[in-house]
Amino acid sequence: MRSILPGPAILGDALLAAFARSLGDQDLSPVTVRDYLHDLARFRSWIEECRRGQRREIALRRLTTVQLVHYRQHLLGVERLKATAVNRKLQALKKLFSWARQKGHVQLDVASDVQFVRVEKRLRPRGLTEAEIQALLRAAGQTGHGLAKRNYALVEVLLEAGLRVGEVAALRIGDLTMHARSGVVRVRDGKGRKQRDVPLNSHARRALQLYLQGREPRRDEDYVFLSERGGKPLSLRTMQATISELARRAKITRIPVSPHTMRHCFALRYLKHNPGKLLELATLLGHESLDTTAVYTRPSAEELAADLEKSGTRKERGFR
Repeated sequence: MRSILPGPAILGDALLAAFARSLGDQDLSPVTVRDYLHDLARFRSWIEECRRGQRREIALRRLTTVQLVHYRQHLLGVERLKATAVNRKLQALKKLFSWARQKGHVQLDVASDVQFVRVEKRLRPRGLTEAEIQALLRAAGQTGHGLAKRNYALVEVLLEAGLRVGEVAALRIGDLTMHARSGVVRVRDGKGRKQRDVPLNSHARRALQLYLQGREPRRDEDYVFLSERGGKPLSLRTMQATISELARRAKITRIPVSPHTMRHCFALRYLKHNPGKLLELATLLGHESLDTTAVYTRPSAEELAADLEKSGTRKERGFR
C-alpha cells in the first residue's frame, strides 16, 4: 500500500491495506478498485496537510462528519472539481467507513451523514457526423508502418459494437465468432465483471477479418489488438492515443474525439435507426440501469440553443 498511499500512515497503512483486500474480494472492476484507493490517497494527503505540524497520528475512529464535509467543500471550492468527481471521492470514503463499521474499527459511520453533491441531468452526449466518421476511417486506413489494417479494425469495432475501450483492449481471438452473414463478440469482463454478447455487423467483421488474415499461429488466448513491435497486447492508453492521433489527422476539431466518443456514436446511431429501443441499447452497452442509457434520449446542447434562438425570434426594433 505504500506505493499507492505514500507518506505518514495518518489513517494507518495496515487498515487501508485490509480495506484494499476487501475491495478485491468484491464484484468490482480493477479500475474501480484503483480509483477508490487513489481517492483515499488524496483524502489522506488533505488530512495531513490540514494537520501539518501535529505529530500525533489521527485514527479513523477520530475523524468526524464535520471534517468530511469540509473535505467535500475543499473539493468543490478549492480544487473546483465537477460534482461527479466529488461524489466518486465521497463514495470511496463511504465505502471505507461502512467497511470499518462492519469490522469494528469504528463505532459510528460518520460518512453516512455526508450528502452527495446534487448533479444536474446531463445533456445528450455529442457524437461524430457521418462525414467525420468517414474522415476518421480514411485516416485509419492510411496509417503507415503496416498499422493501417489494425487501426481501421480498431475504429470499426469501437464504432459498430459500442464497446468500452477497456473491453476492446481485453479482447482475445476466442472472444470473436464470425461467419459470412453474422458475428458476435463476447465481452468476458465488462463493467461489474459481467459478461455479454454483442453482435458484430458486416463492417466490423470485414475489418477484423482483414486485420487478422495471415496471423499465424492464431490461438484463442491471443489478444486481438497487438502493438507495433513484439506482438504485445495493445494497451488501453495506446488505444486512446491512437484514436486521438487519428482524429488529429482527420482534422476533426468540432469536438474532442476519444474511444468513448465512438461509444456515444454507436448509441446515438442505434437509437436513430431503432427509435424507442432503449432496453435493447442498454443490453448492448452493458448498462445496469436504464437511467444511464436514457441520457441518449435527452436534448443536445445544440438543440437547446436552436430552440432558444427560435423562441427569441422577433421583429427587431431600432433605437430612437
